[in-house]
Amino acid sequence: MRCLVTAGPTVEPLDSVRRLTNHSTGTLGTTLANHLACAGHEVLLLRSRSATAPPPLHAVATEAFGTTRELLACFEGHATGEPVAIFHAAAVADFEVGGVFRRGADGSMVPLSAGKHSTREGVLWAELRPTPKILARLRDLYPQAWITGWKYEVDGSREEVLQRAREQRTACRSDAVVANGPAYGPGFCWLSGATEQLLDDTAALNRWLTDQLGR
Repeated sequence: MRCLVTAGPTVEPLDSVRRLTNHSTGTLGTTLANHLACAGHEVLLLRSRSATAPPPLHAVATEAFGTTRELLACFEGHATGEPVAIFHAAAVADFEVGGVFRRGADGSMVPLSAGKHSTREGVLWAELRPTPKILARLRDLYPQAWITGWKYEVDGSREEVLQRAREQRTACRSDAVVANGPAYGPGFCWLSGATEQLLDDTAALNRWLTDQLGR
């Protein structure tokens, strides 16, 4: 089966030399892409240029992205009405920088456009705008796809994480969602409709996801 896998963090520029990003290494998505390829599937890995995980196997085709909008453009470029499997494991930023400002003498916010913002400006304010929600757009781009999203949570209880994962799956019209993160605790939970499968580690998750393609 043709599979699209995403891996690694998006990066959003603050100026020409600084950026907003996260701690994702791209390991989870890259190892999943390798596992799918070894199982005989045709795999395209959309991998962040900032991923620090070892590169994928030669059998895995790759395409690089940086910002959230670049990743969305990758998905748009490969959109198809054919059946494919999508595993959207990348750590996508929730915000991008809308602008950087300093406060003027009259209290107004003055926009700055320097290539590198200087500390000589004193205290600065950055406007954070929500990034496009890629997962919510995939069903329209890939109407026949089997789509798996991820729900990584830092705050709340395990049951709260699972409830948010269920809500995300419904809202984004995904077929399945993988819940994990510090709030969930060790391992993963794969949710699809009434089915919830507990998985101890990444190896078990990769085996489970690959097995689903044969059903």
